[in-house]
Amino acid sequence: MNLLFSRRHWIVTASALALGFTAATHAAEDARTFELRIYVTNEGKLPDLLKRFRDHTCKLFEKHGMENIGYWVPMEEADGASNKLIYVIAHKSREAAKASWAAFQADPDWKAAAKASEVNGKILASKPESIFMKATDYSCAIQPGAGGERVFELRTYTTNDGKLDALHKRFREHTVALFSKHGMTHIGYWSPTDAETGGGKQLIYVLAHASRDAAKASFEAFRADPEWIAAKAESEKDGPLTIKEGGVKSVFMKAVDFSPIK
Repeated sequence: MNLLFSRRHWIVTASALALGFTAATHAAEDARTFELRIYVTNEGKLPDLLKRFRDHTCKLFEKHGMENIGYWVPMEEADGASNKLIYVIAHKSREAAKASWAAFQADPDWKAAAKASEVNGKILASKPESIFMKATDYSCAIQPGAGGERVFELRTYTTNDGKLDALHKRFREHTVALFSKHGMTHIGYWSPTDAETGGGKQLIYVLAHASRDAAKASFEAFRADPEWIAAKAESEKDGPLTIKEGGVKSVFMKAVDFSPIK
């Protein structure tokens, strides 16, 4: 009996490894605080913002204890292709984030860079959006580096009341493995920590695809997969997990030249 159990356990383990679960198991050890930030620029000012990040901001983030993870701009004009920067950084803790931001904003090098970058006009059209997040227990380990020519997809799910745990369960037990099966690459899965920015209601994650066409083909195959159909039906037997309007939002992005993840 023990021999039979061991054999079955080995088969399950081997299957999980084949679907990319080795990296996913590492996220349970990742206690860092992640921060998703979204900047919207005034017209024509995105190149100035990118230059400031390329030449100054990213280095100063590292100087003050913030870890650069990934930097992207949307691919579609409707999503902000000409005026939006989306990025993720990591902090040792929420308290460390507060201290790092205070030190960064007081740094004379930052003040000089910010002033020089705006000699021809203010860059940002509004205050940056900031969402503090924690990695889910099924998130992959963050893997900086280039992955060839590929596109990225930021996906945000907003759940009905009391349904976030069920959504996490579905991702943990089915969705993540099926994404791997159908050719999608996991970048990270996070839960916002503050109620005012989606805490208790949202799942935010980033995938990578070989191309937009590959993304379309992958999701078509995923949605047609009998295992996904069954898992979705089982998870929603007591009602839909996501809200009816805007429950799933997708933004396709491309990595900027200074992004650690490309």
